[in-house]
Amino acid sequence: MECEFPTVNSNMDEIKNIFASVKVIAVLGLSPDESKASHRVAKYLQDVGYKIIPVYPKEETILGEKVYRSLAEIPFEVDMVDIFRKPAALDAVADACIKRGDVKVFWAQQGIVNNEAAEKARSAGMQVVQNQCAMVDHRNL
Repeated sequence: MECEFPTVNSNMDEIKNIFASVKVIAVLGLSPDESKASHRVAKYLQDVGYKIIPVYPKEETILGEKVYRSLAEIPFEVDMVDIFRKPAALDAVADACIKRGDVKVFWAQQGIVNNEAAEKARSAGMQVVQNQCAMVDHRNL
């Protein structure tokens, strides 16, 4: 598969507003392995005050939080979805976010770009960030 350049993306002012407004972040692909980027990023976001919701196919708890198997299983409002999945999975993630109806931010981590999924999310009213690390951007702001 060829790498995509993100044609749908938020600028740094929009990202600053994202961090100021979101409170609950579902982390798709949050690994229990502390050496993985998903774990480090989620721990950082949790440490700076965000409510982290792990979405992972295994485990009962990660970072002290109940693990859900899918976005659909989360029984309360989710402000942002932070995605650590392969680009091909983002179409289904965008659909799941749209179906929930409460996700305001669709964030694909560094190295993850799917412009079709991003456009679908943006068209449904979500802010979109692709190919950027939430931890790095938060620290820089």
